[in-house]
Amino acid sequence: MTEIKKEKTSLRKRADAIKEFRCKYLIAVLENPVEFVNIGTVVRNINALWVEKLYIVDPRKKLPDDWQDMREKKSLSTPSVSAIKWSYVKRFDSTEDCLNHLEKNGFVSIVTSPHIKGKNNVVLHEWKYTQWKLAVWFWNESHGVSKEVIDKSEMCVQIPMYGIIESLNLATCSGIVLYEITKQRREYVASKKKK
Repeated sequence: MTEIKKEKTSLRKRADAIKEFRCKYLIAVLENPVEFVNIGTVVRNINALWVEKLYIVDPRKKLPDDWQDMREKKSLSTPSVSAIKWSYVKRFDSTEDCLNHLEKNGFVSIVTSPHIKGKNNVVLHEWKYTQWKLAVWFWNESHGVSKEVIDKSEMCVQIPMYGIIESLNLATCSGIVLYEITKQRREYVASKKKK
């Protein structure tokens, strides 16, 4: 019993020590993800990079509504390496509900995709992501991001790729994109503190 208390105290101390590194006003959004392993890995990514929240659009209702219930779901806690317990995750029944919630709270949406044309397309590392309350939408494993999200997004972010394969899986894409965005946001906050 004492070992469990020590472990909880140690984890709480760690959580308190890293609190200042959390990227506030940054939300990752998964639209209709299919594979639980991908959801779990994205949860792990957002926790490792200390993204404030993860929203999941889940019209098939594969996930529980309540975050506490998600924490107990083995299909999420195993691939997330228990990061689900330390990450805020909220589910929505529809893309429209999620977009409305984000807009109501002043968030600007951007999408990730290698092929969208007709939108403001930017290469990941050539843009600054420090100025907005930001929601970064990631695509469904088989169908990409919906037209609804594309229409409501400020821009489309592309990861430059140079091989034969022109796309990355959901978990890898989220890690790369969120790493660049969180790095920029932390540097921005640090520069403001120095002034």
